[in-house]
Amino acid sequence: MADRLGGFEIAPSPEALGFDPAGVDRLRSYMADMVNAGRIAGGAFLILRHGRIAALDCVGEADLDDHRPIRPDTIYRIYSMTKPITAVAMMQLFEQGLWSLDDPVTRFLPELADLKIFKGLDAAGGMITDPASRPPTIREVMSHMAGFGYGLFDQHPIDRMVFEHALLQSPDLPTMIDRLADIPLMFEPGTEWSYSVSSDVLGRLVEVISGQSLPDYFRQHVLGPLKMVDTDFHVPADKLDRFAAIYSAGPDGGLITAKTAFGFPVIDFARPPSLPLGGGGLVSTAGDYARFCQMILNKGELDGVRLLRSETVGLLATNQIPDEVLATPNPARLLPFSPAFGFTLGFSVMLDPDAIGAVEGRGTLAWGGGGGTWFWIDPANDLAFVGLIQRMADPVSAEFRTVARQLTYDALIDSNGAQSEETR
Repeated sequence: MADRLGGFEIAPSPEALGFDPAGVDRLRSYMADMVNAGRIAGGAFLILRHGRIAALDCVGEADLDDHRPIRPDTIYRIYSMTKPITAVAMMQLFEQGLWSLDDPVTRFLPELADLKIFKGLDAAGGMITDPASRPPTIREVMSHMAGFGYGLFDQHPIDRMVFEHALLQSPDLPTMIDRLADIPLMFEPGTEWSYSVSSDVLGRLVEVISGQSLPDYFRQHVLGPLKMVDTDFHVPADKLDRFAAIYSAGPDGGLITAKTAFGFPVIDFARPPSLPLGGGGLVSTAGDYARFCQMILNKGELDGVRLLRSETVGLLATNQIPDEVLATPNPARLLPFSPAFGFTLGFSVMLDPDAIGAVEGRGTLAWGGGGGTWFWIDPANDLAFVGLIQRMADPVSAEFRTVARQLTYDALIDSNGAQSEETR
């Protein structure tokens, strides 16, 4: 294997960066066992610490039909790992003074001026609504507190309505916003959290505020400066041999090629999309996404190129969920929020790991994608992890995330070989 990836030096041993090599081997063995058991086709993980790669491993096949192996430069659908990149784009425009957190979203998207609030269903199954007291703010859109649905989960009548309106299959972003305007909010803005199309709305906001298409803005202001050379809204023809297939669980529990994702046809990434989704439209590699993570760890800068000011990264990483929402359990949420665990303007955030028995450091930012990809950024330990498998989100991919995190921190040691105090 080469001694560099994504511009990062690969350390000669995990021990050089504070990891027990035997502990890292246990993570490698776990991933290999997942492949050998037919639970995943293949996968990769990358651990960064102090700006160097402590561990990198690739196991299995990128395509079970032609038996292409997983390689360090394999390209994956990262789906919702697009969201933090869209948040960074928004914060670049924020730094330019082009918008404010408490601006109503209607300042730039007047189509959303007359939103309704869902109040229930009548005896005939019709939807009961009231006018919203005000439009959502951009802060609420960024933190998924605007009240929008998503259509990916059949948990709420509004989610079903988003699905029926084919919001995420709109021909373009302006049409997506027009369709969204006809769908009530789940709740009054700012009163609850619900995973939603908010980041796709942000993608349209980036276009309106910057005057560029979302793909052009990303390439010029985020992906290009970060040298994320394999990250884009499509895979060019000369890179298709590096693109991993995507799988889901078949009727017998084995892997089958995924034809749908959350009820929609799997996106054809072989051509540029007419609907570039800021919430889930990118492909990337382990090395590319590690560059994004390191930029956040460095508080907005990488290799002498600054994308955001340090204080802007601090704002981006600050919990936005009100205390009363964090303190009130709601099983309908995607995340188990509590006073110890919240959400920022683009990531989940670990506020108090000791309080909930978490292994990562205080302030850890994280998110994942529906195709079995995930990352976390741990500033307390100057550490980032990127995990990439090619299985649609289900209990198996959720298990992988949990075990990988535990094994990573089990392997983290100080220079004397003792468990790092920062992870306790």
